[in-house]
Amino acid sequence: MTINKLLENQKVLFWFLQTSGWLGYGFITWIGVKAHEAPSAYNYVIVVTVVSGFYLTILLRYMFHIFWKMKPLMTAISSISSCYLLSFPWILSKNLAYYHFYKGGWQPDSYYSYFTGITAYFYIILLWGGLYFGIKYYQMLQKEREATLKANSIAHEAQLKMLRYQLNPHFLFNTLNAISTLVLEKDTRRANDMVSRLSNFLRYSLDTDPMQKIDLQNEINALKLYLDIEKVRFEERLSLALDIEDQAMNGLIPSLLLQPLVENAIKYAVAISETGGTIKIAAKKWENNLIIEVSDDGPGVELLDGSITNSRGVGVSNTSSRLAELYGDRHSFKLSNLEPHGLKIEISIPFETKKT
Repeated sequence: MTINKLLENQKVLFWFLQTSGWLGYGFITWIGVKAHEAPSAYNYVIVVTVVSGFYLTILLRYMFHIFWKMKPLMTAISSISSCYLLSFPWILSKNLAYYHFYKGGWQPDSYYSYFTGITAYFYIILLWGGLYFGIKYYQMLQKEREATLKANSIAHEAQLKMLRYQLNPHFLFNTLNAISTLVLEKDTRRANDMVSRLSNFLRYSLDTDPMQKIDLQNEINALKLYLDIEKVRFEERLSLALDIEDQAMNGLIPSLLLQPLVENAIKYAVAISETGGTIKIAAKKWENNLIIEVSDDGPGVELLDGSITNSRGVGVSNTSSRLAELYGDRHSFKLSNLEPHGLKIEISIPFETKKT
């Protein structure tokens, strides 16, 4: 059994600490006796002391279970009182063994002699109680910490999924409208082709776990599914240019990271231009980072401290939030206007590849 499993199992942990602790107490006592060159008869006294202490503290454990449910002040008072009361039978068993085995059956004149040393034994039991409650509080705090971490993890996953699944309804509306137009024009081949492409893209979008990362090559393939749909609407007005290094193709990125950025560029750069436009995606590995650039030749935007000042940046802000959730301060997300016109989005994330 590993240490972690031992710490998780309270019953096993108690019996392990209880047994090893009292054996250790007996061993230390025996070492002290040997150092003072006491007769071997004193070993019986040690055995009786250890065994009686072992069982009395087991009784004390069950008492602590009852006290644990009380208010903190009552728990402390009851626990200390119990430790003091149980020190009486413990010192009595030790002294009886001492007079019987070590003193050869000699009996003291006063009954008070049977309780000599009770203060020291009370402190030992009190120390046992302190360790018991200390470990119990530690386990309770660990459980609360694990519960908090689990809750944060669930919230983190929910946040990522929310950001990931915010598919622009305008995309679906425009696509369905285009399909409807093709049907009215009786262009059934193109309509069926567009329905098939939409189905493939939505299936990929919903089946891909947003908590998992995919390599850039698969991300580009998924992006082409989306662009195939948009090209039915824009035809030759929409162009895609790729400039991706071979090594960068193996870099891992969050699934469908680029789609909202490209969708944003289509809506605000391509759709508003009579001649359309070009969207360029570039990627390279630089040192230990994967650098990705998404740019268009549209009119650009008004930026304030590197952020878009109007509602145009919904897809952009969602992508930025998603990267912040996943990478924290290990990423960068920069926007800049191009000359003579256009917008460039530069993303830097740690370069990771699939483990083989």
